[in-house]
Amino acid sequence: MFEFPVLVGDIGGTNARFGVIAERGAPPRMLSHEPTRGHPDIGTAIRAALEKGGNPEPRSAILAIAGRVDAPSVQLTNADWVIAAARIGADFDLSRVVVVNDYVPVAAGAAGIAPGDLAPIGTATHPGRGARLVLGPGTGFGAAALVPYEDRLAIVSTEAGHTDFGPVDDEDFEIWPGIARLEGRVTVESLLSGPGLARLHAAVKQVRAGGEGSPIDPATVTETGLSGEDPHADAAIRLFAKYLGRVCGDLALTFLATGGVYIGGGIAPRILTVLNDGTFRKTFEHKPPFAAMMQTIPTSVITVHDPALNGLAALASEGDRFIYHGQNWQG
Repeated sequence: MFEFPVLVGDIGGTNARFGVIAERGAPPRMLSHEPTRGHPDIGTAIRAALEKGGNPEPRSAILAIAGRVDAPSVQLTNADWVIAAARIGADFDLSRVVVVNDYVPVAAGAAGIAPGDLAPIGTATHPGRGARLVLGPGTGFGAAALVPYEDRLAIVSTEAGHTDFGPVDDEDFEIWPGIARLEGRVTVESLLSGPGLARLHAAVKQVRAGGEGSPIDPATVTETGLSGEDPHADAAIRLFAKYLGRVCGDLALTFLATGGVYIGGGIAPRILTVLNDGTFRKTFEHKPPFAAMMQTIPTSVITVHDPALNGLAALASEGDRFIYHGQNWQG
């Protein structure tokens, strides 16, 4: 049980978003967005957020971080912060601190997400009663499943972004020589993330035009690709959508996610027109011998801002409904 008010935080490699839940069942009130690299550690970021939010006095906290939560102290995957529930509890005089993977609350939020907070991809719109899959390309790539278990919902966080990803068709094999390897590997995250979009652009430019293969800013790839200004950027975005569909389909098969696939992160909402051009669903569904089942699974982009904060509120207020792993410190 959490003692209210509860501090909630969604902490990624680029931004840390903080809010406070005044009482059980209340929606989160946003405190501030803090740049992760703008603070030396999470403690100073929390203090800044509390000050900007009128100095509320939380009694407990639940924080979602972009990293694997498997030790008393964990480091963010794409930033320098080391996060320890016990240290945060002592520094802010809290009765309880829980730290979870950043896609645990997104999965919790998917349990009750409203249709108005979704932008469908494709024509399948009726989710089944099975597991739900949430994932998202952003600074990195996160994924988790929400699995019904009797009268409760088990949240299975993953490190799917760090699995290998390889070429399948002729187009893939054409550009693969130009894709930069990270420690000798091409992973899901190395392509399906902001830096991944830049790597795809560099690979397309190098292979198809013989140009310099240095990555450019992902936002520039998106802007110039969607506007038609840069044909290599357009190609990179279309490859991104194609690969995202393939990975979504693979993970939907892994978890038998007949309850639907829900895509978060910062990139997908910006490229909805490309995701809806048919290629995403084609690669999502092309999973013989299960293509017929895949055609029935809805896929949607989460359009609500800060979906993790709503999920954190659900975990704080309806904790008995969910089963999940994380650091759990009590003072």
